[in-house]
Amino acid sequence: MLVGVLLASAGYGATFLFSMHVRAIGGTDINTGVTLAGAALGTFVGVSLTGWLAHHVGAARMAALAALCVGAGVVSFALIETVSRFDVLPGFLVGFGWGAFCLAAPMALAERTSDADRGLWFLRFATVQMTGIGGTPALAAFAIRFWRMPLGGVLYVIGGLCVVAALMLEIFGRLAPHARALHGQPAQDAPPAGPASGHWLRNFGAIVRTRAVYPIVIIALGGCVFSGLMTFQMSLVQGTEAKAGTFFSVYTITVVATRWLLSRLVIKMRAETATKVLLAMMVLGSAAMFVVPYHVLFQSAAAVLLGTGYGLAYPIVQLQAVNDSVAAHRRAALTWFVAAYFVGAFGFPAVGGWVLVHSGRGALLALIAACGLAALALAVLRDRRRIPTLSANA
Repeated sequence: MLVGVLLASAGYGATFLFSMHVRAIGGTDINTGVTLAGAALGTFVGVSLTGWLAHHVGAARMAALAALCVGAGVVSFALIETVSRFDVLPGFLVGFGWGAFCLAAPMALAERTSDADRGLWFLRFATVQMTGIGGTPALAAFAIRFWRMPLGGVLYVIGGLCVVAALMLEIFGRLAPHARALHGQPAQDAPPAGPASGHWLRNFGAIVRTRAVYPIVIIALGGCVFSGLMTFQMSLVQGTEAKAGTFFSVYTITVVATRWLLSRLVIKMRAETATKVLLAMMVLGSAAMFVVPYHVLFQSAAAVLLGTGYGLAYPIVQLQAVNDSVAAHRRAALTWFVAAYFVGAFGFPAVGGWVLVHSGRGALLALIAACGLAALALAVLRDRRRIPTLSANA
């Protein structure tokens, strides 16, 4: 399972190389944004259909099919040699696959773990997933620079890794014994109701009336900061002595190290305090990028701050989204949380690319920092809204 997650996550990490490929074929960062906008649309479709599809084919097999879809999108993008309106299609494939994977893979893991050890396995899952996401562009930059591999060849390799991931996930589904399902019923390969089922779109009005709306919007803004700094890193350091591969490497190492070493400490803190501290670190990380032209070490500082702040804030904010919602709507809240993240992660580059091309590097960094500050402000507002949710009584 973990090997499959690692390799499938490489496909999502490949999206941070799309900007380089677009420039190589004569496009601009606006074209990159259009491609990732297609990915944003694809994630909505993938998230919406995952519960129903997993019910029919099984969560593990659904995760395997999603990994294949991500790989197909990456390879399709590598095959593009000229900029056109059809660039949105590979992005849609990647988005559809990754959206489905981010629901189906945890669902398959939850089916096969007990309540006692599920938290440990989910921590391992998140750590391995982030290793694949951040490590892929770092290794790709190394291969391109030192091994002289063409970018297209790197993307083909990543697509192949997604095929291997699908195979590993299918084997996992066949061999791993089932524990109890999420609802306390004997687990089948397909759960009775996946996270995306239960008319999550229609539950939005009920979720908005609780504090769960704050973490949902916060993660969308956090996704903007994350995708903005990762997707446009090569453009942001152009003309300086900094290398994009350094940012990717330091970020990945920081996320993995902090999740292993600091997660217990963060869990013991009050969630409200931890969220605000970590979001403030994320804001400082985006601010540090302003100073990179003056000294290259600020790029590493930005990567460490982003990796620590965003990397640790994500699971805490996710827990808030679930706990702040009515018990009957928790699955819908979790699905909205995932969808909101993808809006930021895939949707922001469409806006960011336009800003970068028309207004320059400083304006893009200002927009990224503004998103971080807005997320921090919402965390403060959430703590001041003391309207009780019904989850405690449901």
